[in-house]
Amino acid sequence: MLGDIFAQLSVVIVIAAVVAFIMRLLKQPLIVGYIVTGILVGPSLLHLVSDGKAFEAFSEIGIALLLFIIGLELSVAVIRKLGKPVLLTAVALLLSIGTIGFLVGSAFQFTTVESLLIGLAMFFSSTIIIAKVLSDKKEITRLNGQIAIGVILLDDIVATFALLFVAASGSGNSLDAFEISLLILKGILVISVLAFLSLRVLPNVTKIMAKSQELLFLFALAWGFGIATVINYVGFSIEIGALFAGVALAHLPYAKQIGARLKPLRDFFVILFFISLGEHLQLGNLMTAILPAIALSLVVLILKPLSVMLSLGLLGYTRRTSFKTGINLSQISEFSIILIVLASTSGIVGEGLAAVITLVALITITVSTYFMQYDNAIYRRLERHLDLFERAGAADTQHQVKKYPLVLIGFENGGHQYLKTFRSLKKRFVVIDYDPEVIEDLERANIDYLYGDATDPELLAEINMDAVKLIVNTVGDHEVNKALVRYVRRRNDQAVIVCYSSNYGEAAELYKLGVSYVMLPHFIGSERLSNFIATHGINRESFDNYREKHMLKIGHTALKHHS
Repeated sequence: MLGDIFAQLSVVIVIAAVVAFIMRLLKQPLIVGYIVTGILVGPSLLHLVSDGKAFEAFSEIGIALLLFIIGLELSVAVIRKLGKPVLLTAVALLLSIGTIGFLVGSAFQFTTVESLLIGLAMFFSSTIIIAKVLSDKKEITRLNGQIAIGVILLDDIVATFALLFVAASGSGNSLDAFEISLLILKGILVISVLAFLSLRVLPNVTKIMAKSQELLFLFALAWGFGIATVINYVGFSIEIGALFAGVALAHLPYAKQIGARLKPLRDFFVILFFISLGEHLQLGNLMTAILPAIALSLVVLILKPLSVMLSLGLLGYTRRTSFKTGINLSQISEFSIILIVLASTSGIVGEGLAAVITLVALITITVSTYFMQYDNAIYRRLERHLDLFERAGAADTQHQVKKYPLVLIGFENGGHQYLKTFRSLKKRFVVIDYDPEVIEDLERANIDYLYGDATDPELLAEINMDAVKLIVNTVGDHEVNKALVRYVRRRNDQAVIVCYSSNYGEAAELYKLGVSYVMLPHFIGSERLSNFIATHGINRESFDNYREKHMLKIGHTALKHHS
């Protein structure tokens, strides 16, 4: 065990880097690597961390930064629009999962009070896990992400009251109606003050601060931490305070810039949060809790998403949105551990329950991280079995769909040339890409973009496909091309579709599926096609003529190769 905090931090970061590198080689989520690092450096194994309070402080900074940045990407309009599905989903989870958790606890001979707290602990979902994964996947602004963030915000509010109740019960007191009413009144007052500052004060203040990048950065930190601290003293959590602080700035023109500047700092402290989480998992105390922990983990990983899917399905959302939202919420929260540990130290529940909930947290956080990372692939495998969770005619009408006549998929292969051509046509366009570095470049250039897989129907649904005139897909993957063409042609048989391919057989197959033109390396480059688009515009007949000539060339070339 090292005595110096700097030495402890240095060693922990080195071990985290090594474990993260191994995880990257194994193509595993890095969050799992950070938790493994925490277990390695914790008291169960190497016991390298002696200054636990310092690491807990680092963790709180990471949580505050993460929630503050998420708040910057939300807006009051979005929160108001999604109020009904968020509230009903949270209530459905509390009633269904809370009841099932209580029954499972009773089946394992826990007391009535312990079983009630188990049900409540199963209801909470992890703010930090959901926020981190959604942020990494650029899905905070997607419908499933916004609903999940709304639900965990309500989770945090319920957790605040639950912690107050347990603390009061442990001291022999009771939480009376006056204290509850006072806390609600404080919440209303805080929101009112933030709304006033957001609309009347902050626009002028940030305009002055924005004249200097460093000053704007420092102001954002001061505002986020300051508001989080004030709200924490009022009686709510730091998470709620940081999120509200971000929402107060979300409508300002500098919100994206502030978020971009804070993200590197956020990533460092969030890593320390996950390491600290793993460090608190003492393996020796967990062995006797395995059976009830496995049973409760199955409830969280399977029944919790099903409850979310049923709730959102009844509200008219598509099965994809319901599925992805359910997957996002398929773990228990850090609040669950805090609640049970507080109840244990207060003498309300036995020490064994804390070990059970800790193990459930470890299992569900790890497994749900994989679920969230590969949710699109899992959905494609299960899609045909999920009809039960979608009403006839379901559509995510709550999500505003933008119209883009021009769409570019993939930026690396001639993207600059196509953007130049698209601008010359003076029509609105969007770029779809899966490379975070490309997305950052597009964001800095103020170019509309969508981050994600071009075969993801939910992502493509964010474009009004009926209004699309031209789609250029520079991704040469044949399966991606086929999936994209089938999706587009089912919704728009008039759009011009241009794809890349590497051989004649694949090109012929794409033409049969309805592609307007297939680019092959030996026939035409992106620059020449861009010039063609600039000259002829997006006229369907011009592309049809071009296509016929190309198909004849492909036929002749294929015959030569065959002979």
